[in-house]
Amino acid sequence: MKVLLMLATLAATSAHGLPAKAPSLPETKARVFTYENGLTLIVEEDRSAPVASVQAWCGTGSIHEGSLMGAGLSHILEHMLFKGTESRPPGAIASEVQNLGGYINAYTSFDRTVYWIDVPADGASEAVAILADAMMNATLPEQEYTKEQEVIRREFAMGFDDPNRQSSQLMLDTVFSESPLRHPVIGYLDVYNKLTRQDVLNYYKSRYVPNNLTFVVTGDVDADKIHEELGKLFESQPRRALEPVYTATEPLQLGRRDAHEEFPTELTRLSLAWRVPGLTNPDTPALDLLGEILGSGRSSLLNADIRERKELAHSVSAGMMSMQNEGVFVIQAVTDPDKREAVEKESLQILDGIKAKGVTEAELDRARRGLLASQLHALTTSRGMASDLGSNWLLARNLNFSKQYLDALGKVAVADVKRVANEYLRPDRLNSTSINPPGSLAKSDKTAAESHSGQVQKFTLANGLRLLVREDPRLPLVSINAVFRGGLLAEAKETNGITKLFTKALLKGTKSRTAEQIAEQIENTGGSISSDSGNNSFGVSVDVMQPDVSKGLEVLADVLINPIFPGREVALEKQSLLAGIKAEDEQPTAVGRNLVREQLFGSHPYGLRNAGAVESVTSLTAEQLRAFQKDFVTANNGVISVFGDVKAGEVKALVEKYFAAMPAGRLAFEHPPVPAPVNQSAPVSTHLDKQQGIVMLGFQSTAVNGPDRAALELINEASNDLGSRFFNRIREKMGLAYFVGAAQFYGLAPGAFIFYLGTDPKKVGPVTKELRDEVALLAKDGLTEEELQKAKKKLLGAEAIRNQSNDALAATSAMDELMGTGFDSYTRRKEELEKISLDDIRQVASKYFPASSSVEATVVPPEKPTK
Repeated sequence: MKVLLMLATLAATSAHGLPAKAPSLPETKARVFTYENGLTLIVEEDRSAPVASVQAWCGTGSIHEGSLMGAGLSHILEHMLFKGTESRPPGAIASEVQNLGGYINAYTSFDRTVYWIDVPADGASEAVAILADAMMNATLPEQEYTKEQEVIRREFAMGFDDPNRQSSQLMLDTVFSESPLRHPVIGYLDVYNKLTRQDVLNYYKSRYVPNNLTFVVTGDVDADKIHEELGKLFESQPRRALEPVYTATEPLQLGRRDAHEEFPTELTRLSLAWRVPGLTNPDTPALDLLGEILGSGRSSLLNADIRERKELAHSVSAGMMSMQNEGVFVIQAVTDPDKREAVEKESLQILDGIKAKGVTEAELDRARRGLLASQLHALTTSRGMASDLGSNWLLARNLNFSKQYLDALGKVAVADVKRVANEYLRPDRLNSTSINPPGSLAKSDKTAAESHSGQVQKFTLANGLRLLVREDPRLPLVSINAVFRGGLLAEAKETNGITKLFTKALLKGTKSRTAEQIAEQIENTGGSISSDSGNNSFGVSVDVMQPDVSKGLEVLADVLINPIFPGREVALEKQSLLAGIKAEDEQPTAVGRNLVREQLFGSHPYGLRNAGAVESVTSLTAEQLRAFQKDFVTANNGVISVFGDVKAGEVKALVEKYFAAMPAGRLAFEHPPVPAPVNQSAPVSTHLDKQQGIVMLGFQSTAVNGPDRAALELINEASNDLGSRFFNRIREKMGLAYFVGAAQFYGLAPGAFIFYLGTDPKKVGPVTKELRDEVALLAKDGLTEEELQKAKKKLLGAEAIRNQSNDALAATSAMDELMGTGFDSYTRRKEELEKISLDDIRQVASKYFPASSSVEATVVPPEKPTK
């Protein structure tokens, strides 16, 4: 479900300190070419970076499947289109794109199927040729079709197991009774199972015709050259008859609808939805702004009241799902099953308040800026620009539709928001749906929803490798994590970034598998493989379905034990890492964080950048990566966790089989370097040509096993609350900051605790003083009883939500074991946090936050020369 304007809000920019007039979206400079056969080409030249995005948009989706509606024709065809053409055998397309240094992917929605390739600019012509070939000459090989059928069946299984997806589908199926929007894009499994390759081929031949295709190319390209090349590629393809597809019109809803179902989950997902007009309706901008005001961001009305003040929900949001002619306005919440009715009642009361009294100008202005910021962020890449142009053309045949839509947002008055709330969000048009834990709908049976998952079991293999297993048969999914001590602690200035590069290069080839084979062998099962690194560790994670546990462990062992670090792939990953470093250098908060860490830790590894520095990353070699692997990928230095639908004995046998070849080695950093104490130094500042100022006040903190960790975590939680003393005084009462909060990290060595805020550069002086004063007050008095109790509830609630999924709990348990706190430390968290008293908080705050131990850093724009 793609919408033109993403509903994610940039909370940091919705503040009173912004200038009165927000920036607007510039008109596109894209050119439109239409060929005689009806094919459309849109090109926007952008020389800002040597990259290009090439996209092929086909005007067909799940609502266009006619007599086979609900079969998922569009979706399986999307999977098949890259599997071979008349001139390219299976696998050739992916290989060609990789050789170009590019990335290829696709998605299917209700009204479109979109294929895209992102490449360095010199590969744009080849990318156009590849997509043109796929659009018109795909062969849908029988053998590939059979394999892809099974992959999609696994995708069905994952959807059946996903409470969020089931919640969304129940909502759509309730809102729409006749419209094809009620059907899942992937289809229904029983209908899908009856599909034949010939059905898919017939659909392909009927819908993938030049006059139903639009190519969008953005980036460092020559529009005339692309126009000529695409014309030659399609010169033998004539315009074809495009049979219109009947789509049922949704009748007027004549009364409230309720649908509440049970599902294997521990939390309730509630949706309150209304059918509203589509994206091109003049009332949609006002409805969009209403959704932003109600439920986008921490300061939204629903979040502030339902989550923060009344603690009824773990999360709550509101927004629009917009198609061309239909839309849905929805309020969604994740809550405990016994609070579902209270959340619904409170949400409707807040909505009734808007219907009666309207919204304020300040709320409306924040909402406009949030939607604008989201759209602007979406346009920062060539792919984002291409997606915007393609969507504009598909929906309105108007490349400037998104600009005009944003302009329309600026014309919405507070009276308009009140009017559309009353006109469209009526009680008799409400659809209340929810997915609930088993037994929770039958109040007499209070035990049916209890989890029957097993406890975590620990094994130690002969080579010293620690294995954690949790048997949880509720869903046929398995999460596998392998983590090792390393990260920044294993780096020096001259090797900064080696851990990040190492983890990415691990997946680029082994003695027996290419990078493509590694990805395919996991992804063909419906699984995924990824890697990452941090301050103290690095790791690889694999998610698979239950029948594929052996394959997942086999591939994981291979990438860890037998990597070869191919020169070309390592070079590509270095370029990607260097691009990330450059991008980070454009983000004020990241620049400020790096500056604070450098001042806090000096020559200690924690003072280095997580992604590395340009000089050090550039000089890294494959030989250094091999040495890093030899030193740190050892059994005694690692932990593997396998959580999900498994048997512990079987998992132990598989891990012993595949990981026996891992050398024993030793546990790294049993005595990690300790950073030198901080003596208060002069504030440091750097310039960045941005429109905001960043202030950070940093202190050295404790280690992961330090006795003060729990108290510092509670202080951190209290300092990030929407009603925190920092937020209320500095942002709300004084209007000095866009955002304000705290962040911390702890590791094998003492970490950092950082207070931060974003402000108007002209206010850096006064707001810095206020931040210092608030921190000094915290150091002197600690927290209030109300702050402490609220912090405990929020922290325990957040961890309970996180730990309900096996992938999160597997990662957490593995890291806790690796860091020395014990794999089962999560079971002691409630007791650990509950025993923290106000006196404990005061002592810890006084110990860690004295002004004499602080580091102050600011990021501000350079001064403009006076004329």
